[in-house]
Amino acid sequence: MANCLTIYVDININEYMSRAGSVSFETTLHVRDCCLCLHVQRAARALARRFDEALRPLGLTNGQFSLMMSLNRPEPPGMASVASLLAMDRTTLTAALKPLERRGLVKVAADRLDRRSRRLSLTAQGNALLASAMPVWEDTHRDVESLLEDRDLARLRSSLLALS
Repeated sequence: MANCLTIYVDININEYMSRAGSVSFETTLHVRDCCLCLHVQRAARALARRFDEALRPLGLTNGQFSLMMSLNRPEPPGMASVASLLAMDRTTLTAALKPLERRGLVKVAADRLDRRSRRLSLTAQGNALLASAMPVWEDTHRDVESLLEDRDLARLRSSLLALS
């Protein structure tokens, strides 16, 4: 009975698509199988979930870890620099900073040379948490790399960078 239902639905979908003059189901399957955007999005979501789970005991998400890591510099970076590195707009960065700032992990301060600009830095507590998170990140990263069939990780990183 389930097979009959599947066939019935497939027939109706194909009939509807041909009447509506829309894209064929075969094209949908082609896009599903070939679309780089879809595959990169799926991989990004899967990686994000994996790192979120690994970092959860520390009270961090993968996005917060990346943001904190982007602040780990000899001199406090400006908002534009961090937003560019993380490929996010300044409004999104500001929203992402707020919970870290409330937890006392990040400090947002006026730039000494331009009071309209903001400089971002890790607090001592933020540095300590980032140091605690590094072994978790290293283990998770090693696990992810071991899943990849193509071991040319430099080429993969280069290709992903070209897309960003």
